[in-house]
Amino acid sequence: MRYLAVLIVALWPALLAAAEWEDHQTFGDTEASAPLRILSSTDTSFFAPILAAFVARQPGVAVEYLVTGTADLDARFRDAPAAYDVVISSAMDLQLKLANDGFAAPLDLPEHPDRAQWHKRLFGFTTEPAAIVVNKDLFADLPLPRSRQDLIEVLRANPERFTGKVGTYDVRDSGLGYLFATQDARSSETFWRLMEVMGRLDARLYCCSGEMIDDLATGRLAVAYNVLGSYAEARATQAGALTVILPSEFPTAMMRTALISRAAPQPEVAKAFLRHLIQMQAGGGDAGFPLPPLAASNDATGGTSISLDPALMTYLDRMKRQMFIQEWENAIVQQD
Repeated sequence: MRYLAVLIVALWPALLAAAEWEDHQTFGDTEASAPLRILSSTDTSFFAPILAAFVARQPGVAVEYLVTGTADLDARFRDAPAAYDVVISSAMDLQLKLANDGFAAPLDLPEHPDRAQWHKRLFGFTTEPAAIVVNKDLFADLPLPRSRQDLIEVLRANPERFTGKVGTYDVRDSGLGYLFATQDARSSETFWRLMEVMGRLDARLYCCSGEMIDDLATGRLAVAYNVLGSYAEARATQAGALTVILPSEFPTAMMRTALISRAAPQPEVAKAFLRHLIQMQAGGGDAGFPLPPLAASNDATGGTSISLDPALMTYLDRMKRQMFIQEWENAIVQQD
């Protein structure tokens, strides 16, 4: 096993060159022989200030920041855990299973809230709600939806306006989309009615929030459901037509989480980075932290915050996932 880990690290530059990433950037000392490798689903624009602050305090250290989707991230890391030091993802369920399956190294962070860590191996560091995001210019004279039921009603009443203009995650390909969908379905049957309505309107399906937000900003979409609120709020400050709405009945909020690979090539630097990340989130915006930090309580958004507990892995069971995907496809992928 040790030989395999050494071989993976030795071959890493070739593997990296062959891989396709959403983004790949290096921070810090570009001459460093052994950079810290962070595998992440978080857009580089949000993490750049965190990484810049870290390398500024760590002379001679470089960080390779590699971005991909949540489901792809999980698969890549499981295939080669010795190729990465830190793993950061918004798909809490997949991250918890990684930790439960023995992929995460322990780290003692006694000041971090118990509710935001699991067995000292997985650490939540943000509170981010799922949102309804609309292009208000395309709603024109229609009332903006404040709840899932409001959204159902406005879509049903105006099919000519919204056909081909609604979007959500493709839960077959998106780890975060699957997490939000299963949590919604556990909380209310409204989710399934909304999926059926969106399916009748030829909903567009997406891998990630960024692409949905791009299409909302250009007018290709009029409304998108379960968009990551932190990304949408950041974009709404630039695109005046976008309005971000937290569903009034129960917004669902996740914690972005981080773990250290048990096979990390740079374990001590990885521990230093995770401590740095947790310290920055504790300081919030005052510390230059660009993401929403952990909320003061588990339901600070006024709705349902997803907890780091074994129940999260329920829908990762092969049979349960297959049944959920089939029901979701029946609702939203309505082919003639």
